[in-house]
Amino acid sequence: MSDMTLTPPPVADRPRREKPEKIRCDACPVLCFIAEGRAGACDRYANVEGVLTRVDPLVILNRTVQAGGEVVSFLEDGREWEGDLVQAPARFVTAVGAGTTYPDYKPAPFIVSSEMDGVDMVTVVTEGIYSYCGVKLKIDTDRHLGHETATVRYKGEAVGHVTTGEYGSQMMSLGGVHHLTGGSKKEGRATCEALLNLCNRQAVELQIDDGVTIVVEAGKAPVIDDVREERMRVGCGSAAIGMFAKQWFEHLDEVVVVDDHITGVLSEHQAGKLLDVPPTGIRIKGHKSTPGRYFRVAEPGQGWGGTNITDPLSIIDRFDPKVAKPGMKMLMVSTTGDHAAYFVLDGDLQPVRTDMPEPVAASVARVQENCEPALCSVVFIGGAGGSLRAGVTENPVKLTRSVRDTLTHVTAGGAEVYIWPGGGITYMVDVLAMPENSFGYVPTPALVAPIEFTMRLADYAALGGHMGSVRRLEDVLGIGGDGERQLSRGTDAGRWPVMPHRFGWSR
Repeated sequence: MSDMTLTPPPVADRPRREKPEKIRCDACPVLCFIAEGRAGACDRYANVEGVLTRVDPLVILNRTVQAGGEVVSFLEDGREWEGDLVQAPARFVTAVGAGTTYPDYKPAPFIVSSEMDGVDMVTVVTEGIYSYCGVKLKIDTDRHLGHETATVRYKGEAVGHVTTGEYGSQMMSLGGVHHLTGGSKKEGRATCEALLNLCNRQAVELQIDDGVTIVVEAGKAPVIDDVREERMRVGCGSAAIGMFAKQWFEHLDEVVVVDDHITGVLSEHQAGKLLDVPPTGIRIKGHKSTPGRYFRVAEPGQGWGGTNITDPLSIIDRFDPKVAKPGMKMLMVSTTGDHAAYFVLDGDLQPVRTDMPEPVAASVARVQENCEPALCSVVFIGGAGGSLRAGVTENPVKLTRSVRDTLTHVTAGGAEVYIWPGGGITYMVDVLAMPENSFGYVPTPALVAPIEFTMRLADYAALGGHMGSVRRLEDVLGIGGDGERQLSRGTDAGRWPVMPHRFGWSR
């Protein structure tokens, strides 16, 4: 058998492997080229048989009414009458899953008309792309998380800072355009991921420079350095004295409520004076404010009342021997009741820790009972920019003025929002009031959030709306097909987004 050399066929004769055709997505500035059966970088848009398709389901709110103790849907035929002469629209098309029309000189994805109480209404539905956005975190705890302005990090990247504390809560501000796009790519990606997870009600672990590590999840208790917080303080030390003085003065000679902000002392406090509590001669370290109220008795920390102390007696300087007497009884308690100790003065006027009598223990339990559960609140804040408003009207400033004049009602996923005063349309919304997984992202990076503008049809025409794109509600329902998600919302869940007589609209 002779040797043979196998030579490949000429390139021109080889069978060509056909590449799947890609389509270009224009939903954000990234402008992904997406192959058949694949999704873009944001996982929100995909190439389905050559058609750019929004992957997430369109969310429709279904309104339910309480009747006879049971929640009864009046969406179907034969629905029960709730007493209105004219039934309100039972469905509201949210912007969750609606998609966007970037760049927004094009009309918004859904401009839906309906009739409500005899008034022709229209709701403009779109998902906004927000580089100028962030979240405000309210953490119900007295414990010191970090110094004001301290950097907050996610996966090691700076994503925000600790801001001014509020009554019984520590506050943080995360996100914003400088973290999203003004730093490194890694910082921007980390910021976007942290905001997205927080807004979609997922747990996020944050680290605070020279402070704690905290796990935050909307509607759940914070976990601070691996310890789950149980309760929010009943009030400052002074407020606690005022609330519980009558339950203390019959059983105790002195009560000190330890607090990082205002430590209260019963015998000196006005509440004690009104109850004729005699002086005890106690001398407290710190800065005296008004009688019975002390600032800076200790440094902030993880101990009693949000201070750094573990021994409450460390804040007591002495007892004046001209006033104090052996046998005097004293309770020291934190603002949550988590820490409490009972003392009796000995012959040298030194407090000696003793078993707590039942009436005193009951009063500590009452302090704990009046503390609300510690929770994390996540509030999204975003600015509806000019391009987004152009998807509503050809003259965007008219939409801003319409919102200012309360002719246009703004919602986010059907949830009530707070509109900041001043220029533009900057709004805040509690993520727990919105449907789950309402938020997305684009890898610019930026967050994607739903926003709806509802107004009278006549007002929409007057502000130069895209009237040629208006569709009736019944024509829009079902447009999401299998990808449409129906959510029920009871009448106790806040105002129905389309309710003209509640917003002051009339025919």
